[in-house]
Amino acid sequence: MLDVGGTPAEVGRVHGSTFAAEIREYTEERIGLVMSGLWTGVPVRRPMILELAEACLEAHERQSSVLYTEMSAMASGAGISMAEAVVVGGFTDFVDTVRAHLGEGTPAPVTVEDDCTAFIVPDHRAGGAGFLGQTWDMHASATDHVILMRTRPDDGPRALIFTTVGCLGQIGMNEHGVCVGITNLTASDGQLGVTWPTVVRHSLLAETAADARDVILDADLAGGHNYLVFDSEGTGFSIEAMPSARPVTTLSSETVVRTNHTLDEATRAVETERPADLQDSSHRRRLAAIDHLDRADLKQEDLMDLTRHGVCQVPSPPHEVETSGATVMRPRTRDFWAVWGLPSMNDYVPVEFL
Repeated sequence: MLDVGGTPAEVGRVHGSTFAAEIREYTEERIGLVMSGLWTGVPVRRPMILELAEACLEAHERQSSVLYTEMSAMASGAGISMAEAVVVGGFTDFVDTVRAHLGEGTPAPVTVEDDCTAFIVPDHRAGGAGFLGQTWDMHASATDHVILMRTRPDDGPRALIFTTVGCLGQIGMNEHGVCVGITNLTASDGQLGVTWPTVVRHSLLAETAADARDVILDADLAGGHNYLVFDSEGTGFSIEAMPSARPVTTLSSETVVRTNHTLDEATRAVETERPADLQDSSHRRRLAAIDHLDRADLKQEDLMDLTRHGVCQVPSPPHEVETSGATVMRPRTRDFWAVWGLPSMNDYVPVEFL
C-alpha cells in the first residue's frame, strides 16, 4: 500500500521515488512490447515510439494540469522521461495510437494484453447497496508491478486506487463514493491523445457518476476502453469509449457486465480485429458473469467468488494472460476490497479510507 498525500507534485514524487527502479524496469518491458510488434502488427523502432508518446503530452496536460503535474513529478522521481511515462502508464491505449500511425495495410495485432471482466450490480440486487467490481487481467509479467494507492490530496477527494507502478491509476473509488472501472477495447481510430489512466484519475475527482461520465465523454482519447462509473446514489453508466465514438448505457434494473468486445454498432465500426481465441474468451467471460450475477440479494462474497472461479484467468501460451488482481467496491457504504494476483489463490483484503 502506497499511502501518500500533499500536492500533486508531492504525490507524484513519492510514487516515483518509492518505486524508481521498478518503474524503470517496467518501462523498458512496455517499450520492448511495443517494439516487438505483437500489439501493433509490425515491429516499431524506439525513436518512433517515444516521438509519438511525446506528441501525446499536450493532450494529457489539456485533460488535467493537476494530473500532468503529478505524472511529471512521478517521472522525475523515477528517472524516466515524460514520453516514457505515457508508455508505461497508458500502454493499452498507446498501442492503439501507434497502430493508427503505421498506415494502411498494417496487419492486425497478433495478441492483445488486457482481458479484464468488469460489472456493476444495481442497488436493488444487492440489499440496497450495489457494487462495482472487476478483475484486472494482463500479461503475467505485469502482476509483480501491481500496487494499491491511498491518495490524500491537499485539494481534492481522497481515493483508493488499484494500479501498477508508474501509472496514475486504473480502478478506484473516491470519498464521495464515485467508482470507476475499465476493460480494454482495441480501437482502429487511435490518435495522439490522452491515455486512459489520466482519464480514470480525472474521473475520480468527480462528486457524482454523471460528472465522471462527462469527464470521459469530453476527453480527447488516444485509444479505446470501456469505462464503468457508479456512485453512492445508485447511478451508473457504461461508456464504450473510442476516440471517435462513445455510446453510453445508463444503469437500469439489470446488472451490467463488460469484457473486451464492443456491443454497440458505432464502436464496432472502429474496433480492431482480435485473435479468435481472445474474442471467444471475451464472450465466454461475459456470459459466465451474467449467469453468476443473475440472482437477488448479492453480497460481496458472491462477487469475489465470481472473480475467483467464473472469470479468473491463469496464464497459458501463446498469450500468457493472467488475472493480476481484482477489486470489489460498494460506494454507498464506501467499502473497498482488493486482492493482489490470482483471486483463486489469494485473499481479498478490506481497505479503509483514512
